[in-house]
This record gives sequence, structure tokens and C-alpha cells, in this order.
Amino acid sequence: MSTIITKRQFPNYHKYEMDLAGRPLTLEVGKLAELANAAVMVGYGDTRVLVCATASARPRDGIDFFPLSVDFEEKLYSVGRIPGSFNRREGRPGEKGILTSRVIDRPIRPLFPSDFRNDVSIMATVMSVDHDCSPEIAALIGTSAALAISDIPWNGPVGALKVGLVNGELVLNPNSEQRKVSDLDVTVVSTGKKVVMIEAGANEVPNDVMFEAIKQAHEENQKQIALINQMVAEIGKPKFDYPHADFNYELFNKITADFMDEAKAAMDTDDKNVREQRWNAMIEKWHEKYLEEYPDMDQYLEEITYKFQKKIVKAWLLEGHRVDGRQKNEIRPLAAEVGVLPRVHGSGLFTRGQTQVLSVCTLDTLSAAQKLDTIWEEEEKRFMHHYNMPPYSTGEAKPAKSPGRREIGHGALAERALEPVLPDELEFPYAIRTVSDILSSNGSTSMASVCGSTMALEDAGVPIKAPVAGIAMGLIKDDETGRVAIMSDIQGLEDFLGDMDFKVAGTKDGITAIQMDIKIKGINEEILRTALEQARQGRLFILNKMAECIAEPRKELSKYAPKIIRFNIDPDKIKDVIGSGGKVINKIIDETGVKIDISDDGMVFIACEDIDRAERAKAIVLAIAKDPEVGDVFEGPVVRILQFGAFVNIAPGKDGMIHISKLADKRVEKVEDVVNIGDRVKAEVIKVMKEGDKTKIDLKLLEILDK
Repeated sequence: MSTIITKRQFPNYHKYEMDLAGRPLTLEVGKLAELANAAVMVGYGDTRVLVCATASARPRDGIDFFPLSVDFEEKLYSVGRIPGSFNRREGRPGEKGILTSRVIDRPIRPLFPSDFRNDVSIMATVMSVDHDCSPEIAALIGTSAALAISDIPWNGPVGALKVGLVNGELVLNPNSEQRKVSDLDVTVVSTGKKVVMIEAGANEVPNDVMFEAIKQAHEENQKQIALINQMVAEIGKPKFDYPHADFNYELFNKITADFMDEAKAAMDTDDKNVREQRWNAMIEKWHEKYLEEYPDMDQYLEEITYKFQKKIVKAWLLEGHRVDGRQKNEIRPLAAEVGVLPRVHGSGLFTRGQTQVLSVCTLDTLSAAQKLDTIWEEEEKRFMHHYNMPPYSTGEAKPAKSPGRREIGHGALAERALEPVLPDELEFPYAIRTVSDILSSNGSTSMASVCGSTMALEDAGVPIKAPVAGIAMGLIKDDETGRVAIMSDIQGLEDFLGDMDFKVAGTKDGITAIQMDIKIKGINEEILRTALEQARQGRLFILNKMAECIAEPRKELSKYAPKIIRFNIDPDKIKDVIGSGGKVINKIIDETGVKIDISDDGMVFIACEDIDRAERAKAIVLAIAKDPEVGDVFEGPVVRILQFGAFVNIAPGKDGMIHISKLADKRVEKVEDVVNIGDRVKAEVIKVMKEGDKTKIDLKLLEILDK
């Protein structure tokens, strides 16, 4: 009996190639994941990301939103590592994976039809990582290609690129070494005509440099778009027809005609609670008037409200009218306060309109840095910013829940904005955590958390290079006339109903972070340039107001913050300081109440609120690590007495002997006449002798400290 193996053929296999920033980019289709609507294996250098786009055959019932899910799957085998978890397998996505999922989601979502209700899943699985070639960019390009060639309705494609700033020169898709010294990390996603998403971290980069980086990325993205369009022309599937989401335009037109004046009156207030009360009272009138004729009207109320409010606010903003009476470039009333919590290391309360954030800074030893188990190059984080938005901040009665993707994203944005101004480890050897609790939310909470955290850092005495403030810009565009209105410091209503949320954070000298989300199909260069300049002016205004509260970091750390002593020992002595199974170092910690961290290069960090205890621990460590020399002075207990002298423990595992003749300036008949076991003494080294592996230390008694 013979066995015949037939080689599987892949007649639909195609491979497309181009050069992207000096490295090969390949897009392969027709071999992997055949049951998805479309699957693309992206190769960029040695990075490989499989992107699969899948859509349900029918729309989901009873929803008024587009159910898009985007997942960026980090596989540790891609970097040759086994997961560090107990089960040794990947669990829930890490923070970077969640942030990358958001980066993919935000530019593609506005390009789906507004009335599309079929579930769509984008899954990007990282299978091999070349740190010179960003998996994030590969996943973005793969997502664009997969959606474009699939039968899923979508108005792409888009292109994606990172830009760095190395030695004053812009670099497209910088490699690993370039990223380490880059003053800029900006991701730009764009269509064939307009920019649709910006995500940036920067080291106080000026507006003109940032604008040029975005412009160059947009131009370079056109090459990717051309390649994907070629794929669509050659192998693209026709887009499938779908049931358009139902909406009762007849009812909508009746409501807007009958209630326009009352709706405008309800909307014309800067108080979120008042506006909602007025609008809910008006909805009751709608029920009284239309429910009999339209018994199913409740299923349309949320969308009717959105469209009605947007119609009003859009017309107002294009005319220069904002619901709180501000000018387009005017900032809401501000309030700032520091030191609001007595026992924490630093705190800042920042209020802007009805948005209020309480930020708290906590300092600890470097051992508290977050350890990362990811595919990325970073292995730990010394600075962490966490963002919390409890339900009461929006007036909702809901139970508390774990941070979601939104909270993680907002926290990361503020973290990115603050990181460039933090002192390095050598200057300030602390792990730093800031937590921003949103107490009241009415727009731009992430940027408010930047302001609050800046003040908390200053209140804690962290020597930041410069204060950072953040502002959210908004946009309304009339597609028919082309008229555009750009608003500074948007509140919740303008964010919800507007066409753009453009967050910009920075110092007086330049930008440290950007995040741009849009609901329309992109913005042009003129809008971008205007928004950046308007944001700069608003940022300077906010920084001046913050300076009236606290102008610079406090000169002294909080008395409740740990005081850290830093010094070096011989790396060969680390094992002696730690001891077998950590016995020596743990004994020092127990005796002094300090925290001790030792790096591989021999740098020792000792932390304690009581500086005297920290100094005592330092003396013990140095006594262990330092070979005694004539003239050195030690303190320690008498641990053994013989007829001819007393042995003193000058350091863990290290004893010296005081000969009976060195106990006093006069003749001593008996050792016990001067010292006894347990007495704490101060002694000076008078002789050091090496005898093979052992060292003999002779001491002279200087003082009896405690009997």
C-alpha cells in the first residue's frame, strides 16, 4: 500500500513589494487564513504581521453604532521569549498592545459607512519582530490592505508612517538606534488626500518642525496607497451590499421643525447638568406629541438627539457662537491648587470649566519600576501615569470597573506628554507614579490630567525641566460650503458633536505629545497649521495660570517621601553585601528599616524617610564592600571575648580584634573590666594583614557607645 502526498496549490497567491524608508515592504495574500474576508501577511524587514479582516454576514440587531473590534496580538515567540506568566502563555493584552489596537482603530473607523451595522473584526497578529521595522506600522499597513481588497464596505485605503528627529534631521521610520536618540516619535496615517490620524511624543519640538514631519509622512504615505490601490485593481473583491441602518427621517424632520427654538434654548448653556435636564424635559413633550403616531419612536431617540444637537451646534460654531459664550480661541475659567492632600508626596487639583482632575504623585525606589513582558524593546518603566474616570464624574450611577481601553489610552497620552521633562535616573534616582482621578468630566479630561500631574510633580519636589500643559482643539466643517471653525479647549458637547478632537500638550518651548482623532475623512495642511498655532497660544495661557499657583518644583521633597542616598561599591563586592540567600542585605534592612537596591554596575540606592537610618545603612554596606584600611573607623557590637582581647563585628561577616593593650591608655588587667559582649563600640583600624583568603584586622578602642 502506497501513500501519495499531493502538494496543496495556492492559485490565488500574490505578492506585492515596495521600498519603505530604505527597507523592503511585502504584502502577501492568498496563502494564509483563507476563510477570513481578507488576510494579508505583512513583511517589513524581518517583521511579520498577519492581519485578518472579517465581517459578519448580517447586521447586529438593536444597535445604533458600528460594532468594530480591533485586536493587536503580541506573541512573545516573535522575539524568541517564553511568557513570564504562571501558565507560560499570553494572557490579556499588555498596555502597549492595547494602545496599538487604538492606533489602528482610530484612523479606519471614520472610513466605514455611517449606517453600517455588521460586526467587523480586525486581528493583527505579530509573528516575528525586527526592532528596526515597527510592528505597529506593519499592522496599520496590513489593516489598510486587508480592508481595501476585501468585500467589506470601506472607503480606504490609508498609508502609515513614523517620523523621528535625529540630530535636527527628520528621519522616516527610524530604526532602533535612531529611536533611542530621537527627539520625535510621530505616527501619521493619511488617505490619498488628507491626514486622518496623528499620534506623537516629542522632546519639546516646535510647531514648524512638527508640521514638516507630518507633511513629509503624508507625502510618503502616498506610495503605500498607490501599492494598495494596485492590489485592489488586480485582486480586490466587490464590496458586498448591506442593510442600511434604519432611521425615521420623517419623525426627525417633524421634531426639528416643531422644536427648533426650544432645542436651541435647551442647548444654550455651559452647564452640562442643566442642558441634560432641559433636553430630557423636551423629550417628554416629544412623547406626548408623537408617540401615538410613531409607537416605535424610542428606538430612534438617541440618534435623533445626536443629529438634532449636531445640527444646532454645527450652525452655531460656524457662526462663531459657542454654548458657553466663549470666543473660538478662548479658554474656559481655570482654577489650580497644590498640596490638597496632606500625607501624599505631591498633589495638584486642576479645574477647567466643569472638568476637574485631582492628580497625585508618589515616589519610590527604582525597584518599584514596572517590569514589562512584551515584544517591544522596553523592559521596564520608571515613570507611570494612570488615569481613572469613575462614573460619578459624568453624573452616572454605575458600579466601578477596571480600567478600559479608553482609560489606558488617556493615561498613556498624559504619560507621553510628561516623560520628556522628567529628570534622568542619575539626577533623580526615583521611580515616579502619577495618578489622575477625574472628579468631573465635561471635555478634555486627558489634557487636564497633564496639567494636574505637572503640578503634582512640582508639589512633590520632582525637578522637572519645565511645566507641561495640554489643550484639546476641536473642528466643525461644513461639507457643502467648505467653511471651517476651529475651537480651543473644547468641552464635552463640542467633542461629542464635533468633527475633530486634536489634543496637544507641551511646554512653553515646544510640543511633547499630540493625539488627533477625527470623524470626517481627514484634514488638510491649512487646518493642521492653524490648529497647531491656536493650540500653542492656548497652551501658553494655561501655563501662565498654572505658574500663578506653583511656578517651579519645590526645593525639598515631601517629608513623607523616601530620601535616597546613592553611592558606588565594587561590583565584585555585591555578593558579599547580599549574602547567601539574601541573608546579609535582609538583616541590614530589618535593622535599619530602609529599602536597598543594587544595580549590576555596583550602584547602591538606599531609601528611607529618616535620613539618619539611611546613613546608618550606608555605613554598614560600605563596611562590607570596602576592604578595611588603616585609619578607618567602624562602629559595632562586641561579639566575643578572649583572655587577650575583644572581637568586634565591624560589618556583617567581618570581625576585627581589639587587643587588651588597645582597650585603654593604661594597663588593663581583664578585658571585662572595659567591655562586655553586647557593648556597642567605636574602633579604629590600626593594622590589616592578609593570611591566604582571610584578612586579620586589628583595632584600637576609641569610645564605648552603648553598654
